[in-house]
Amino acid sequence: MKNFFKQLVVSILEAEAKMVLRKYKPKIVAITGSVGKTSTKDAVYTVLSKFFDVRRSEKSFNSELGVPLTILGLPNAWNSPIGWIKNIYRGILLIIKKNPYPAWLILEVGADKPGDIKRVAQFINPDFVIITCIGDIPVHVEFFDSKEHLVEEKSSLIPALKKDGILILNEDDETVRLLASKTKNITVTCGFHEGATFRASNDEFNYGEENKMHPLGVRFKFNYKGSSLPAYMAGCIGRNHIYSGLMALAVAHEAGVNMLEAVNSLTSYQTPPGRLRIIEGVKNSIVIDDTYNASPNATLAALAALQELPKESRKIAVLGDMLELGKHTEEAHKAIGEEASAVVSLLVVVGMRARTIATGALEKGFSKENIIYCENAYEAGRIVSGNITEGDIVLVKGSQGMRMERVVLALMAHPEKKKELLVRQEKEWLDKP
Repeated sequence: MKNFFKQLVVSILEAEAKMVLRKYKPKIVAITGSVGKTSTKDAVYTVLSKFFDVRRSEKSFNSELGVPLTILGLPNAWNSPIGWIKNIYRGILLIIKKNPYPAWLILEVGADKPGDIKRVAQFINPDFVIITCIGDIPVHVEFFDSKEHLVEEKSSLIPALKKDGILILNEDDETVRLLASKTKNITVTCGFHEGATFRASNDEFNYGEENKMHPLGVRFKFNYKGSSLPAYMAGCIGRNHIYSGLMALAVAHEAGVNMLEAVNSLTSYQTPPGRLRIIEGVKNSIVIDDTYNASPNATLAALAALQELPKESRKIAVLGDMLELGKHTEEAHKAIGEEASAVVSLLVVVGMRARTIATGALEKGFSKENIIYCENAYEAGRIVSGNITEGDIVLVKGSQGMRMERVVLALMAHPEKKKELLVRQEKEWLDKP
């Protein structure tokens, strides 16, 4: 009965969303990929809101339910039937009455299972489609017959593009780059490779004057059409955020706005919770909070960012299970351990699958004495908080189901800011074990 009610609500909201799009005709940027969707959505919003009236998906509203809710500008009613009935009524009012409506919609579109993106593609007609990153072993691949089937699902937004719509691809991800062959629409690429239409170069971390060990953000050069502009994104580390910034600037360029203003607007970019976010830790340490979710590609990127931080700091990685990898589970975790062995001084693994991370590190000669095994995030938080010393840099990452934000909470210098800084702080999440 509960599933029937959910599907009924989804169908009604989809129908309302379709009518709203037909009535108000906003420009649409649709974003998908296995890594970086939310960061890219927020970066695009940051840049475009400088010039236009823009609405974006809230948090990670990227599902068959989340996309219609974003289009209609409605909240998630969770388990409240009355709340959903109110949402449906508000959607009807939006259709029959003339209401203020944003000129642009930034929609994050995810795929947990086959058909998710194809369903959304049936009722949106994007002006821009952005595909961020897929990688060799994408997240959620367990629910697809193969990586190729998952890629096919991710690319199903491409045929939904308007005739004059623009496809924006990650030049540095071969799987994504090859998707250009699926359309005759204008295609532009973003990345660090020379062939990218919009290219980043000279990226480096920015450090404060008072503490040369604590990173404040990333700087890079934005290169396009023979021009080059300096760009800065605060409160984050790693190239993942730079890719998000590049894709946002690509949209801005194709939208015809002033590019100097667009690049300057990136300085106000707010790192989404749980995405390589810098958080002040206890004992004057730094926590790199990357706890929203985990895939092999994203975890390797996080370790690469950690490696670039000052060698004088002790580096700790707290890594939880990566879920939904199916037959790739063991090899993926082992590869993460092999990479971590060259980056960290202390490795903390959380969960049964993550024990294979330790195996990979040990096989590379990592000291057994510098590995800590934990059953869950609560235990990891308690143990790591007791092991931290001044100046340590701690990376925390794991799949959503591992609830690794609980580790970050145990390490925060200001836990009273948890609702502002951490993922999954809604009551519905906090009530879960």
